[in-house]
Amino acid sequence: MRPLGYSTGALALSDVERALAMLEGSSATAVELSALRISELRPLLRRLGSLDLSRYRYVSFHAPSRFDAAEERAVADAMAEVAALGWLVVLHPDTLHDLGAWRQLGGQLAIENMDKRKRTGRTVEELAAFFDALPEASFCFDIGHAHQVDRTMTEAHFLVKAHRARLKQLHVSEVNAGSRHDALSQSAAHAFQRVAAHVPGDAALILEAPASPADLERQMAIASAALSPPKAADEARA
Repeated sequence: MRPLGYSTGALALSDVERALAMLEGSSATAVELSALRISELRPLLRRLGSLDLSRYRYVSFHAPSRFDAAEERAVADAMAEVAALGWLVVLHPDTLHDLGAWRQLGGQLAIENMDKRKRTGRTVEELAAFFDALPEASFCFDIGHAHQVDRTMTEAHFLVKAHRARLKQLHVSEVNAGSRHDALSQSAAHAFQRVAAHVPGDAALILEAPASPADLERQMAIASAALSPPKAADEARA
């Protein structure tokens, strides 16, 4: 069974301890520690040693989604220390200026496809230059972003086909017209089924949808069924 869990940012923004407390009684086997704002990065890095993550068989880290070019080398060096823990580091391609600064992460760096408000990184064509420059990099497939960019899921199919060998993690949510991450609806889950058969079975599934403690399991069940091959999904719903 693939690792399945949540982004701490989706559950509690910058309050990582509160997000982990919410997950404590759940069936989650994966967690993504989130520092989406540059101001959150150093405080979270200082707290890593005090976080009890022993219950998770998969941990990843989401790098800041916006920083200045002058800060890039320092951010990349900090993320290399996180990658040395064996954790995947998820990065938005529109933050990249000095691609060479990120080569030190090797395959522990995962480049994520973007939503339609971004200037690049939304399609196979737009991601090509990043993977050409960082050939060892992994891929974080944000299926909600792909669905927002192309509701037919054609681009999602192209993304999975092009990068299946490097696809290590999925971000799952419903992304609305304003590029906000919402809880999964059944219609979004049905759309995601169109590419489920092509997603590697061992890729970790991280929900980026907000959820109350009472709704964690239901959202994980919807996401798991949506990204299971059709036969397995039918059995899960039975």
